[in-house]
Amino acid sequence: MPWNDLLSVILAIVFGAVIGAEREFCGKAAGLRTNVLICLGAAVFTILSASMGNQESLTRIAAGVVTGVGFLGAGAIIQDRGGVHGLTTAATIWLVASVGMACGARLYLLAIFVTVLALIVLGGFSRLEKTIQRLRKNNPSRNSSDN
Repeated sequence: MPWNDLLSVILAIVFGAVIGAEREFCGKAAGLRTNVLICLGAAVFTILSASMGNQESLTRIAAGVVTGVGFLGAGAIIQDRGGVHGLTTAATIWLVASVGMACGARLYLLAIFVTVLALIVLGGFSRLEKTIQRLRKNNPSRNSSDN
């Protein structure tokens, strides 16, 4: 195995673990192992498609990864009487696959940057979202019928 491929696989595990640890800490269904495996799988499929040597294989396998991960994400979405749950988990699954594909394509700086952005969005935006929800509850003049 070439060193670049080994580095791609190791970085996919690391980046998937970083995002997965955040999800695990928050008690989400798709936690550490799930995110690592999705990131690793996407990286391996990307490496395999690059080794096939033609542009058609690259795009076809990339499209297959995106579609397959979309099905995984759809399975994480639950609709019940109280609303829809799991949308952030589904989006995280989709994003982690893109990080894995970036690792497999040896776009390491992109993978690092996206991982950092994901942590900012998952951690920091959660607080912002709760603040907005609290403000909406405390402002009864703004409800869904005003739209």
